[in-house]
Amino acid sequence: MSASATPSFSSRLKDREVIAEGTMAFRFERPAGYLFRAGQAMDVTLVSPPESDAEGDTRTFSIASPPSAEELMVATRMRDTAFKRVLRNIPLETPVRLSGPTGSLTLHNDSRRTAVLLAGGIGITPFRSIVLHAATEKLPYHLYLFYSNHRPEDAAFVEELRQVEQVNPGFHFIPTMDGMERSRRTWKGEVGHVDAALLRRHLKAPSSPIYYLAGPPGFVAHARGALEGSGVDSDDIRTEEFSGY
Repeated sequence: MSASATPSFSSRLKDREVIAEGTMAFRFERPAGYLFRAGQAMDVTLVSPPESDAEGDTRTFSIASPPSAEELMVATRMRDTAFKRVLRNIPLETPVRLSGPTGSLTLHNDSRRTAVLLAGGIGITPFRSIVLHAATEKLPYHLYLFYSNHRPEDAAFVEELRQVEQVNPGFHFIPTMDGMERSRRTWKGEVGHVDAALLRRHLKAPSSPIYYLAGPPGFVAHARGALEGSGVDSDDIRTEEFSGY
């Protein structure tokens, strides 16, 4: 995901929390006039950070909060980079710069067509925004969210998304784990990768679906291959890769 410089807004870090092993969420003050569509991204730039490195002081993150939220949330895997160390340790209320929004991983206009969302790991973030927006606004879409992680320990937002499934009859949530041999927890849901067999088990005659893929490049390539191997037209597949985090 590449950075974009304009337009730019002043903001502040309002809160942060660990939401899975090695993953944190950060909430920023929402500047007046900052408008975005569910599924879009924004750039976060540190202002005069105490340390920096060759990767720079700006990162692009999908916005995990819905457009109705009072704050802007992002979530990320916490690699050991200067940017992430600073974001993890700076005091709350520290100023940052936000720019954007950018990106086009947003719901298609025709709500008669089913949306099938395939998320790998931290690729869940744009889909959290879409799913919460659809529930809040009572949008008439049928949404299927397949969410792949290695272990339950790695999976952010699972309980929240299960709760959304209870209140939005048009939303179907299918999390799956492909590394349970390394987990300390029990898991009663699906296991294995997101593949054609998993999709067939859960997609009950959807109406000409549009597929959305987000996650690490390997996940996106594997999921795209499974879809195209099942006869899905490439025009009905929309992707966003998360490289480097």
